[in-house]
Amino acid sequence: MSGWRQRLDYASRIASTGLCFATFGLACVVVSVVWYPLLRLSSPDEATTRRRVRHCTHVFYRFILGMARRLGMLSFELHGVERLAAPGQLVVANHPSLIDVLFIGAQMPQVGCIVKESLQRNPFLGAPMRWAGYIPNSTPEHLIENCLATLRAGDSLLVFPEGTRSVPGQPLKMKRGPAHIALAAGCDLLPVTIVCHPSALTKSDVWYRVPAHRPHWCVSVGEPIRLADLVVPGEPRSVSARRVTAHLLDYFSARLGLPAPPSATSAGTASAPVDSAAA
Repeated sequence: MSGWRQRLDYASRIASTGLCFATFGLACVVVSVVWYPLLRLSSPDEATTRRRVRHCTHVFYRFILGMARRLGMLSFELHGVERLAAPGQLVVANHPSLIDVLFIGAQMPQVGCIVKESLQRNPFLGAPMRWAGYIPNSTPEHLIENCLATLRAGDSLLVFPEGTRSVPGQPLKMKRGPAHIALAAGCDLLPVTIVCHPSALTKSDVWYRVPAHRPHWCVSVGEPIRLADLVVPGEPRSVSARRVTAHLLDYFSARLGLPAPPSATSAGTASAPVDSAAA
């Protein structure tokens, strides 16, 4: 690509990124102030409200990703997403970018997640997040209990074991919260590997700092990780949690081509398993 074409492409992607973020922000306000309250008022009970709000969020995510692709902000490919269709799954994913939750939520009409406590204080997003049954990370003593309630209700739960966005090229660091959730629920884990090249919307990026080339996301859903293959009957749950966490670390590190230092498996605690909404 010639120099002027490359500069034009770069400028157009900055513009499309700005448009997508502006549309996302405006739509969040409109949907949160108008549409979600209508869903709430027209629902006969909390369970119906939760299903309707989550489905609306799912459609919203699909719209935003479709717009971003059409405007040339990004491209993406999906593999094995049919595995996300089964209800009541514990979905674990690595977390390279700000919009990872959109790719997974766009494939799952009914999925719960853990969100930052600050988002639940947001005047526009707080009420819809509560209506959707999203779990705040502000009460660690009740966090696993609330996650179990989501899974036992037949809903899937999305968890980012890293707890925040990863640093490109650096070894992953995983918390033990997802392992404790899986052990308490007695459920398998469904891994989702997310790769973005070149890196974009990382923890250190601002929205207008777009990469030199259009970023491409590859989202791959793997085979379920069977909890029974990792747990030794009768051993303390803390030991099992470390083993499950180590397996997740090895799994994602191998697929991302990253080293997996042994010390990383002991870095996390069950008190802060994820930060899925805006890490």
